[in-house]
Amino acid sequence: MAARRGRSRRTGRPCRALLLLALALALPLRPAYANDAAQTVAQTITQPSFALYYGKSPPVDMLSAFDAAVIEPDSGFDPLAHRLPHTTWFAYASVGEVLPSRSYYADLPKKWLAGRNESWASRVVDQSQPEWPAFFVDHVIKPLWDKGYRGFFLDTMDSWQLVARTDDARAQQIAGLANVVRAIKARYPDAKLIFNRGFEILPQVHDLAYAVAFESLYRGWDQSQQRYIEVPAQDRDWLLQQAKTIREQYRLPVFSIDYCPPADHTCQQDTIAKIKAQGIVPYVTDGALATMGVGAIEPVKRRILVIQDAPPRTDLNVSPGVRFLAMPLNYLGYRIDYRDVRDPLPQGDLHDRYAGVVLWLDGAVPNSSAYRDWLVAQIDAKMPMAVFTTFGTQIDPQLGKKLDLETVTGAPSNGKLEVESYDPKLMGFEMKPHPLARDYTPIRAGPHSRSLLRLRSGDFVIDGAAITPWGGYAMRPFGVYELDAVDQERWVTQPIEFLRAALRLPADMPVPDTTTENGRRLLMSHIDGDGFASRAEYAGNTPDAAPNTDLTPQYSGDMLYRLLRDSGMPTTVSLIEGEVSDDGPFKNYAAHLRSIGRKIFELPNVEVATHTYTHPLQWMSVTGLGVSRTGTQTEGGGQASSSGLSIDIPGYRFSIDREIKGSIDYIDGNVAPASKSVRMVLWSGDCQVPSPVLKAAYDAGMLNLNGGDTLITKSYPSWTAIAPLGVMKDGYYQIFAPNQNEELYTGLWHGPFYGFSRVLETFAMTDKPIRFKPIDIYYHMFSGTKYASMKALREVFDTVLKQPVTPVFTSEYARNVLDWLDTSLYREPGSNVWVVRNGSHLRTVRLPAGKVPDMTGATGVAGYLPGPGGTYVHLTGEGIARFAVIDQSAARAVPYLAEANGVLDHFVRTRDGFSFDLRAHVAPIFRLANAGTCRVTKRPVTNPANDSRQLHVDVACTT
Repeated sequence: MAARRGRSRRTGRPCRALLLLALALALPLRPAYANDAAQTVAQTITQPSFALYYGKSPPVDMLSAFDAAVIEPDSGFDPLAHRLPHTTWFAYASVGEVLPSRSYYADLPKKWLAGRNESWASRVVDQSQPEWPAFFVDHVIKPLWDKGYRGFFLDTMDSWQLVARTDDARAQQIAGLANVVRAIKARYPDAKLIFNRGFEILPQVHDLAYAVAFESLYRGWDQSQQRYIEVPAQDRDWLLQQAKTIREQYRLPVFSIDYCPPADHTCQQDTIAKIKAQGIVPYVTDGALATMGVGAIEPVKRRILVIQDAPPRTDLNVSPGVRFLAMPLNYLGYRIDYRDVRDPLPQGDLHDRYAGVVLWLDGAVPNSSAYRDWLVAQIDAKMPMAVFTTFGTQIDPQLGKKLDLETVTGAPSNGKLEVESYDPKLMGFEMKPHPLARDYTPIRAGPHSRSLLRLRSGDFVIDGAAITPWGGYAMRPFGVYELDAVDQERWVTQPIEFLRAALRLPADMPVPDTTTENGRRLLMSHIDGDGFASRAEYAGNTPDAAPNTDLTPQYSGDMLYRLLRDSGMPTTVSLIEGEVSDDGPFKNYAAHLRSIGRKIFELPNVEVATHTYTHPLQWMSVTGLGVSRTGTQTEGGGQASSSGLSIDIPGYRFSIDREIKGSIDYIDGNVAPASKSVRMVLWSGDCQVPSPVLKAAYDAGMLNLNGGDTLITKSYPSWTAIAPLGVMKDGYYQIFAPNQNEELYTGLWHGPFYGFSRVLETFAMTDKPIRFKPIDIYYHMFSGTKYASMKALREVFDTVLKQPVTPVFTSEYARNVLDWLDTSLYREPGSNVWVVRNGSHLRTVRLPAGKVPDMTGATGVAGYLPGPGGTYVHLTGEGIARFAVIDQSAARAVPYLAEANGVLDHFVRTRDGFSFDLRAHVAPIFRLANAGTCRVTKRPVTNPANDSRQLHVDVACTT
């Protein structure tokens, strides 16, 4: 008789195939129930969606589309960092067996081990041991609960059948297994439990289960032979009978975990359809559960793999893949995984999580043969690819045929190449193509490709860029052109449209957007602590005031305090501990500096941040850590050094913990008021922060900001000067500042000191015609020292506060960015209805211009507003939104929120209208659309949270 049991191993999987005769005693075999009956039962039971992923770096942006996601806890995944209101993270937990590699194995009394499972090199646990339930809760469940898991996938629940040979022994094992379940729920009543099989204990503990899973309804995995198998009809009929009993008698959701090769999409889709037809929730994955499978829903793949060859010892922040590719891809809604071409490249089918691959290779790849094989494998797998600069290997006729490219022999005549033609929609974006006869790739687009840029020199004809059957390419120098004379770059290719075309990215996808909330551009401000110990070079409350005769020294903080107090601008203010500490170089007046800092922190529109202990200037140097082009810490970086620190602390030797956690504790204990604590780490110096330093901030519970260098101006009018959202380094995300600080507008503080007023150019050029960035007024404490810099700051404040903005703290923006990473999207099958799920911090998705959400059936949507680059849809913060996308001309005149300058809470739509709370850092403002027949009442909310101003609004309409 065929296998009917779960499976378990360290790297994770929920099921295993095993030949057992004992299961034949459990229930007689019955034919499968009819499909129509299955569907009727399915309609009366809440059917959550399920996914399982046991590999490293779980793709949260896809898993968050599911109601329940099972994770192998040894993967390093942190559920506390990804709290989502509609996705429960389930930890894999083997009940019936244990691997010797598990941390609790050494503490497990060996007399409790009743047998072995040779297929998985595991030990079978005797469930009848009286102390086993308590041990399992203490040693397995409690550590996982403490990590943040609130659900547990209980596997190997029938392994006892390997050792129980008599009816009495089986009864003891079943009773013991039920006691394990009861013990878990007794300790953690709110825990959700998924049983992997465990059919025998359901009569006793079915009321404690969240759902029941089984494996291999149609397609299975044979561990011993390492192959995928078809499930015999007899086994399937038996499982369907179990499912019928569970659903009809116990009213529990049931899902099946089936297995197909990850590259066999036909197998996946066929299996999904068959499972669905039985009214059972499907999930189809690979035999090791190490790739993202396919379930009841299919999330949009929001990841792009970027392969590059940045120079050694180059921080990821300044690599070409970050500087040039990340911003347009972020704008299109995609996050990026970086790999260096000199490192092992990801193998296998990449379709499970990537929407495409982008290559940015400046030269020939070492180990060209392996790279060439990898490139061909991606083409054969039909993975969309965009290639910039070079292909990384020579295009010979054989490879050219594979790529639909013709190799061209000869050379340009007279040493010149001329532009014969180009597509103006995709080429000649910021500058016209400028051929270089000394730097070209001798290829021509084949018969199935479309040339974007044709170059000619007599009979020598090549294509510098093209769209091809596999994607597209833009060879050097027709991607980004370097203007060496002015140290700038220009896009020759229109990067957004080229990437969209080459990677076949959908044009109708709702794009998670971090620039806007409720239709208004986000506005924030933050101050790096540098110069807090510097004295002001003028006197008076404002730059235009009469001289102050008070002889008390005025410091930069005194001047900035007045600016912050008078403007009400939400601002994140940081201090360098070494500047205000009695151990630092300014100990003679450090106490006075701390008093100024405390006065600033007490302002209701100020949140507290650290700018580290000694303000490291070059992080890679002071930490002694090498950093690979993927952002992962590498060996051989050398020793930590204290020579690159801005603040000299006698006897101090650089320490990551002292810079981060130590400075947080100091500011909390010595400067910040009792009602506030540090929320942010603002990176110092070059902001090229290695992953262990980022980890220290995350471990301290801090959000982080800085780096990126957005500096587009009229004198540098290029998208190459717009930074992306940030960069992932070894699992920790560095969030870039939306805009650069005043140093680069003032000649690195050499003058002109009024130069920061030019940041208004940057704000304008990152808003129209496309809104790439929110507004961030980012500057240093030393801006408070000079008349000209303070006047420029006031000009900037006055200008932006007159614009339609939503002021926020940078911590709120940082949470939006992290939520952007985790946001999932999927389209309901056979419809134009989209579902957006996230942690409720990110409240905006962007639709193409001319498209709007259909408000007649939308849920989780308050309204929308056309703006730069598209239509901004306002989400209500429930963590899930559902709406159809229609043409604006087809929209019905339904009342909705057009815009507001704060955050929505408690949005409720009724038959006659809607109501909501509007929470803002400034006086709340909102505007409704299609509200001509509505009565609007509003009242202030008493005791609003977070020093905000809050209104409750009721909208009642007549038809």
